[in-house]
Amino acid sequence: MTVGRQQLGAAAEELVANRLVQAGWKILARNSRTRYGELDIVALDGRTLVFVEVKAGRRAPASGPERPIHSIGPRKQRRIRRLAAAWMAGRRDLPLYSEIRLDAVGVTLDRDGRVHDYEHIEDAF
Repeated sequence: MTVGRQQLGAAAEELVANRLVQAGWKILARNSRTRYGELDIVALDGRTLVFVEVKAGRRAPASGPERPIHSIGPRKQRRIRRLAAAWMAGRRDLPLYSEIRLDAVGVTLDRDGRVHDYEHIEDAF
């Protein structure tokens, strides 16, 4: 992954985390590693434990790429489920929760880093 893509991803994850906190969510972990890979954000939305996958893209001048959220296909969804299960299995200090949810957030930024599009799908998969 290029440095530019890493910076884009980090900026999008920071933006998403800030918006979640402003909406009253409690962030439990960011960029949390398991033996299967990394979870972007783990948070509590009320009493719901939420695993949030963040995808970022840049807005092209003419006909831009498809929305970033579309890159979370069935294979990636299975991987995130496995990551979530591994994260929970490795924790002894899980907060009280009544449900588990897997959300997807797509962020499109322009060349100046301004948000062009923000799409949050709750219970995405």
